[in-house]
Amino acid sequence: MSFALGAVAVAAGHSLEAYDTIGSTNAEAMALAREGRGPAWVVARAQTEGRGRRGREWSTERGNLAASFATTVEASPATAATLGFVAGLSLETALRQVAPSLQARDARPELKWPNDVIVDGAKLAGILLEANALKDSRLAVVVGIGVNVVSAPEGLPYPATSLAARGDAVEAEALFVALADSFVGWLEVWDSGRGLPAVRKAWMARAAGLGAQVSVDFGGRTIRGRFESIDDSGRLVVRAATGIATAISAGDVYFGAAASAPAAQG
Repeated sequence: MSFALGAVAVAAGHSLEAYDTIGSTNAEAMALAREGRGPAWVVARAQTEGRGRRGREWSTERGNLAASFATTVEASPATAATLGFVAGLSLETALRQVAPSLQARDARPELKWPNDVIVDGAKLAGILLEANALKDSRLAVVVGIGVNVVSAPEGLPYPATSLAARGDAVEAEALFVALADSFVGWLEVWDSGRGLPAVRKAWMARAAGLGAQVSVDFGGRTIRGRFESIDDSGRLVVRAATGIATAISAGDVYFGAAASAPAAQG
């Protein structure tokens, strides 16, 4: 089976560049975005030079999904960053469509702020958003999505799982079709940022750990408290035991026992 766009993505005018192996789908997608060749997808069966958040190395083993969406937007960097929520919602929608084990209400994927999709507390997918300013005041934006379809990486400081480990015989190509089509619908809801309240509401309904104790590492600091909400700008709101609420733009979030343990490294 080869990679292809679904009918909804084709009708929306999205294009596709598919590879067997690539260094980084995000790097290739950013080149397309900077040339104004979006909206476009770059997808590969294997990725050798991928990146995670904060420049961490990340490879995609053959059979997993590495896909990046490239576009240009007329929006502030803060608004463009909320496309990460669009990606999370799109992926959650697609996963429920193709993976039988995720269709039961008590087994649905959850969205972990700011950029992960988890199932039963284990990471199934990650999202990385990058943006470059263009000369005409627009932003070239790339949303990279990596999904553990057939295997999950080992040796991580947190649990990880794959669709195959859950008993789902899903191919990356089938998941991509569902993802590309669902992305169109959530982009329409987002509406260049004008629909952010609706996106936020939908994301909150799928949020992992809402109301639970969390620990957030950011900028050399650690904040502990209760995950209260995400605000209108997409920032994580954590309320400490003292009653003070802190809005956090970026950081690593830990739940459960890790929320009260010393800061994890990764």
